[in-house]
Amino acid sequence: MRENTIKSYLEKGSKTVNGWCSTPSPFTAEVLAHCGFDSVTIDLQHGLIDYQMALSMMQAINTTDTPVMCRVPWLENGIIMKMLDAGVAGVICPMVNTAEDAENFVAACYYPPRGRRSFGPTRAVMHWGGDYAKKANDQLLKIAMIETVEALENMDAIMSTPGLNGIYIGPSDLSFSMGFEARLDPVEPAVVEAVARIRDNAHKHGLFCGLHCSDPDYAKAAQAAGMNLVSIPSDNRLLMGACKAWIAGVKGGEAEEGAKSY
Repeated sequence: MRENTIKSYLEKGSKTVNGWCSTPSPFTAEVLAHCGFDSVTIDLQHGLIDYQMALSMMQAINTTDTPVMCRVPWLENGIIMKMLDAGVAGVICPMVNTAEDAENFVAACYYPPRGRRSFGPTRAVMHWGGDYAKKANDQLLKIAMIETVEALENMDAIMSTPGLNGIYIGPSDLSFSMGFEARLDPVEPAVVEAVARIRDNAHKHGLFCGLHCSDPDYAKAAQAAGMNLVSIPSDNRLLMGACKAWIAGVKGGEAEEGAKSY
């Protein structure tokens, strides 16, 4: 099985930067794959992307050495297994709120006897190699999102789940769940403290921790504070921001704040 480089980077303690695809376009995904990201994630939850489009986007990204991860729409066995069979390097699962959620997620990613993943790596075996079935359990990343007050209360139990590799913080939903505005790059002290607690507890449990960011300076500060993986804004938000900044530069004035939102 070929090396899962994003897993290797994270295990070595490297500070990794993850691209984010929300636009249903193989070409846009291919462009991101050529930009130098350590990984690119296809978002099937809030992105405008279905399974067939995600497959085409993976094929475009796989013309490069950039590993592809995905965020599935929900904790549902079918889509998790289909994306693994398509050949993703890792799965990010949203709204993991309890230890039972985490156990169910990991079980869907593992072949028996460690889990309940059904066998049929249709495309994965072509991408990763003929020994995929023997090594996939240990080589693919299983990443649980902590993004609610309930998950905060249960994070030690979630992080104790055998087989889980990492935690990914959804700051918008976390802020929303705590009674604040849903936004990336939170500045409210209670949310900032919660993010730090999640990160520190993940490290205590031997897991890496990722964070979705909006501003490069915020992402750099998060890395300096120990965040292992930072994601940039989605491709559509970057396009919107760049266009609005360009128009503002020609017409005068400043780019609208909406260009910097999630």
